[in-house]
Amino acid sequence: MPELPEVQTVVNTLAPGIVGRMITGVSLLRADVVRSPAPDLPDRLPGRSIFEVFRRGKKIVVRLDDDTAVCIHLGMTGRLTLESPDAPLQPHTHLTITVGRTSPARCAVDNAHRCQLRFRDPRRFGGIWCLKRYDEAAGNLGPEPLHMSCGQLAARLARTTRAVKTALLDQKLVAGLGNIYVDESLYDARIHPLIPAGRLTDQQVRRLTGSIKRILHRALAAGGSSFRDYVDADGRKGDFQKLHRVYARAGLPCRRCRTPIQRTVVGGRSTHFCPNCQRYE
Repeated sequence: MPELPEVQTVVNTLAPGIVGRMITGVSLLRADVVRSPAPDLPDRLPGRSIFEVFRRGKKIVVRLDDDTAVCIHLGMTGRLTLESPDAPLQPHTHLTITVGRTSPARCAVDNAHRCQLRFRDPRRFGGIWCLKRYDEAAGNLGPEPLHMSCGQLAARLARTTRAVKTALLDQKLVAGLGNIYVDESLYDARIHPLIPAGRLTDQQVRRLTGSIKRILHRALAAGGSSFRDYVDADGRKGDFQKLHRVYARAGLPCRRCRTPIQRTVVGGRSTHFCPNCQRYE
C-alpha cells in the first residue's frame, strides 16, 4: 500500500498539471468507488477550478475553488495518473476528470491544453470521498511525521503498551507511516520492533523521531518505493526499494553488521529487522 513518500510523490507530480485549471468533464465509470454519500460527481465538479492538491496521511486531497474537495485513497493497487484524454483507457479505470485552461472559453476550444486525471484500481481497496470542506480530510489522524516534534511522539508512544511497530502503524498516532517506512525507521534508530512503545527511553524516542524524518526524506528524494503497482502521476516508478536496509530482505545480510535479516509477524503485519543491530533490551 502506498505510504507517505509514494502519496506525496503523486501529489508533487500531479499538482503542476492541474492546479489553477478548470474541470471540464467527469466520468464515473464505477459508482461504488465513491465511499461516502455525495452529490453526483459528473454533475457537481464541472465548472469548478482546482485550487490546490495536497496530502494528508495517505490520502490525496484535491481542493476546489469553493473549498469542497475530492479525497482519494490509493489502497493497495490504486494509481492516479495524468494522461491525454485521447490515450487508451486502461482496464479498471473507475474515474476520469478532464481539466482544461483556466478560461472557460479556452477550455472549450483548445484541446492541446486538456488533460485527464485518471483513477485506476484493479482490487478496489482504494476509494474516493467528496468532502464538503477540504479540511475534513484531517479527520482524527495523528500528526504528520515530517513536522512532528520529539515531544509529540514521546507523549503519544507513552500512552500505549503495544509493540512500537504496531503503535507506529496506527494512523491516529502518526499519519502516513506504513509497513515499509516503520521497518526502515526502526532499523535506522536501532530499536527492536517488539519493544513496548511506552518503554522507550527519551534517548530512543529522540533517535526514532530523527530516523523517521531521515528515512522519509530519503524516500521522497528517490520517488518512493515501487514493488508492483505504485507509479507517480506521470507513470514513473520509484527507486527507494533499491536502498531498503531491512524491508523485504529476510535472509540477506545486514548492510551494517552482515547478520541475516529476520522476518516475523507483529500485529498481523510482516516485519523485518536485524537481530544484532536491533536488540530487544
